Amino acid sequence: MLLEPHELELFFKLHRALLFFVNQRLTVIPDTLASPDEFAALSPGVRLKVRDALNANLALVESFVDENPAHCLDDELDIVRSWRHLVTGRFYVFRELKKYTIFLSTDKQPVAYGVLALSQPFEELIGPNLPVLTQTVLLPFKDRIVYDGLMSSYNVSFGPGIRRNLNEDFKTAKDRHGIVTSLPISTTPMPVRAPKAKPAPKPPPREVKDESLVVIVGLIEQFCREHLNEEYAGLCRKLAEKLARKRPSPLGGGKPTTWACGIVRTIGWVNYLDVATRKDGPDPKPKR
Repeated sequence: MLLEPHELELFFKLHRALLFFVNQRLTVIPDTLASPDEFAALSPGVRLKVRDALNANLALVESFVDENPAHCLDDELDIVRSWRHLVTGRFYVFRELKKYTIFLSTDKQPVAYGVLALSQPFEELIGPNLPVLTQTVLLPFKDRIVYDGLMSSYNVSFGPGIRRNLNEDFKTAKDRHGIVTSLPISTTPMPVRAPKAKPAPKPPPREVKDESLVVIVGLIEQFCREHLNEEYAGLCRKLAEKLARKRPSPLGGGKPTTWACGIVRTIGWVNYLDVATRKDGPDPKPKR
């Protein structure tokens, strides 16, 4: 997002007037400059030296406001006075959002700033592939944050490990201050977020009591001894034990006699014990 044209004009008017004043006081550039407009026509590298001199002598901001050499209005002087709260250093241009671009500071305790571009989108200045490491100055401007128009970027690529660390730093910064959109940073602590309600724990699966399985297996073995054989009893017993290992096990409900009947019936059905034409009894070698 960019400043509106009338805001952009105001920003450049005030910023070049301040830097022209700083150069007059400190003589960073020995050449004689007649006006702020002549200063603005200098190369970025030259203007950068004066900008750095201002950062090292912020008391000159108040001197400019007191003397008002550019004959600024009161609300314009308030904007210049707010520049005492500038933030200078290296930043990761981290993410483009609808309202601003996230600048993530490289401090030990990172801060995420929401910054507006001036006359060109940041994508045109530094390219679309974020993050990009830059060095610049952030300035307050009418309850928003802009950069001062002088930016240098580093031709550095970031691997997945560094990108993960930056994502973690961004989350930490948001938890500490939120996304900072005005300067100075508010000293009011961020409201503590209510912890998300944890879902009610699921009841543990009902365990099948050992005695239930014992009873079912006992009924099966008794029936197999009387009407089938030991091999059928073994197959039925394996099926009962397999059902008991399921979580949750179906054997936890119902009557043991019903389960015993169903298990024997299932093993018998796959071995054709219910075929009416069979007259010679069960197959001595049931299917497994």
